Amino acid sequence: MTGNHQTLALLLFIAVVAVTLAITTWVSRGRRGSPEEFYAGGRLFSPLENGFAIAGDYMSAASFLGISGLIALFGYDGMLYSVGFLVAWLVVLLLVAELVRNCGRFTLADVLAARLRERPVRIAAGSSSVVVCVLYLVAQMVGAGSLVALLLGGDSGPARAWTVVGVGALMIVYVSLGGMRATTWIQIVKAVLLMAGAGLLTVLVLLRFHGDPGALLSTAAERSGHGRSFLAPGLKYGGDWVARLDFISLGLALVLGTAGLPHILSRFYTVPTARAARHSVVWAIGLIGGFYLMTIVLGFGAAAIVGSDAVRATGPAGNTAVPLLALDLGGGADSTGGTVLFAVVAAIAFATILAVVAGLTLSSSAAVAHDLYATLGRRGRRTPAGEVAVARVAAAGVGVVAIGLGLLARDLNVAFLVGLAFAVAASANLPVLLYTLFWRRFTTRGAVWAVYGGLLPAVALMVFSPVVSGAPEALFPGVDFHLFPLQNPGLVSIPLGFLAGWLGTVTSPEPADAARHAETEVRALTGAGAA
Repeated sequence: MTGNHQTLALLLFIAVVAVTLAITTWVSRGRRGSPEEFYAGGRLFSPLENGFAIAGDYMSAASFLGISGLIALFGYDGMLYSVGFLVAWLVVLLLVAELVRNCGRFTLADVLAARLRERPVRIAAGSSSVVVCVLYLVAQMVGAGSLVALLLGGDSGPARAWTVVGVGALMIVYVSLGGMRATTWIQIVKAVLLMAGAGLLTVLVLLRFHGDPGALLSTAAERSGHGRSFLAPGLKYGGDWVARLDFISLGLALVLGTAGLPHILSRFYTVPTARAARHSVVWAIGLIGGFYLMTIVLGFGAAAIVGSDAVRATGPAGNTAVPLLALDLGGGADSTGGTVLFAVVAAIAFATILAVVAGLTLSSSAAVAHDLYATLGRRGRRTPAGEVAVARVAAAGVGVVAIGLGLLARDLNVAFLVGLAFAVAASANLPVLLYTLFWRRFTTRGAVWAVYGGLLPAVALMVFSPVVSGAPEALFPGVDFHLFPLQNPGLVSIPLGFLAGWLGTVTSPEPADAARHAETEVRALTGAGAA
């Protein structure tokens, strides 16, 4: 790209940052001293607004950049992410949305503490929530680095590094100043921009092939270098038994993980009632479903128009497929139209990243302040204002950790990184949530064992997997200490989480509190006594 074209794209990036900071400044003038205002935006959002915010929170860089890139590189097998991310919302709608809204206040741990001993379950759930959010944050950092490196030409290491640092600084500012209210409005604006941008690219791709999906798929297969196998299962996950098990493991993580994501669960507390929470999910499913259909067109469009080899040449993970597609659809790298479309798409993707990191940072800081600090701190010195102050400090700490890990994992596919976060959420958070809501005999020991029994194996298997060492694309390609053959730990760690919760309950010396379970059940189903 020429210097003038780079300047245009950078100006659009700056405009996105300016708009989001303006939203944060505008919102921060209102009430922000109470935990309810900081964590839940005063519970004043409508189902439509919250539905757009949920979609904005969920449609991350992994969706826009990573999934389309995987489809461009691996065809049919890359579509697993689109299908898994969408189907997961049926679990959320049918099993957790209304019940979580009725039982909790701000975090996952509130639901558990409604019927179990507060201190141990808050420590366990708070720790798990922070791990999941940090893993998810790393994916957004990697996506931001890939975008700016492409914008500045080639693999610009310093540009990637400074982009990761800049995104980390911005997310700290968003959360510290604006809380949930600012985060929500940033996510709503981002959702509108993303749907509009993806819709425009989808129309342009279909017009290029005269509205014929068959011609699109045939051309994608030809230019992929794999022929018809590009359109059939097995290109990425159809080799040996390890690849097939990885496919199953990833599918489990994607479908079950959404219901355990802390930043998604916290969105149900921003509406006044459980009915509103359910309607929010319905709106979100419609938006998310339409978006993931478009990512399929964009992925195959990138393979057909740009070519899989060209996508791979700018980054082996495929994160640059959509920006390259926009460049070509607009007329090519040397045309003003191509550069404008590329810059617009890159700016939308950057807005996507900023919105998602804001939600993740807020959720992780809430877990630190509301669950860990409120439990471990001195009782006499804890105040609502002090808790909010701790949450702001925690946002800075989480930002620093995410920046460090983002710099380390910069060559991994963002959708793949999110798959790891989903695996941890499905292993540690989902079992304890479902047991708490639906199992009458569930005990505090069962809850603690379920969280750690899913969290620790998931993290350990990740550390000793080919993702970290022993493979050319690993975090540490020069060493090999991997012992676990699968890249995604979900196939092993998710059953372990459910098993640990059951085992902890049946071996618990204390019986389940029947009265508290009955109270929680009534509250979950009717909303009586809900915050």
